[in-house]
Amino acid sequence: MKIIVFTAGGTIDKVYFDAKSQYEVGESNVQLLFKEMNVGFDYRVESIVRKDSLEMTDADRALILDNVQREPCRRILITHGTDTMIETAKTLHRHVADKTVVLTGAMQPALFRNSDAVFNIGCALGVLQARDSGVYVVMNGMIFDPLHARKNRDAGRFECC
Repeated sequence: MKIIVFTAGGTIDKVYFDAKSQYEVGESNVQLLFKEMNVGFDYRVESIVRKDSLEMTDADRALILDNVQREPCRRILITHGTDTMIETAKTLHRHVADKTVVLTGAMQPALFRNSDAVFNIGCALGVLQARDSGVYVVMNGMIFDPLHARKNRDAGRFECC
């Protein structure tokens, strides 16, 4: 089985820039995490967008959609910032019916010891391999239909709505 990972930035890929005393989206950490997880499938990682999701535009979502539609692989994982992940998932849901696409992210950068990134990616990979075609959001150990999900910022998790 082959899986394609499209990265779109977000907290999962944030790194600390000491000179600026702030966090910025950096190189994707997915390949490092896959190596540490010792995954048993073929994969390719491709960066599409490198933004905090609050800066994500409709043009960025169109670019992600275009990459998903052109990709011959039928199992696609997208790492994405959590603030606008649902919007991107809804865009994909409207236009992608023949592939299994899972969006996930993290509330803390992947390289932080207490990050939820490894857990979310692991859950997303399971959903990606077990579910039929469709678009799913996987966060906090749960699978969401993007049409009926939201981020609860106060609780720091996603939930059905």
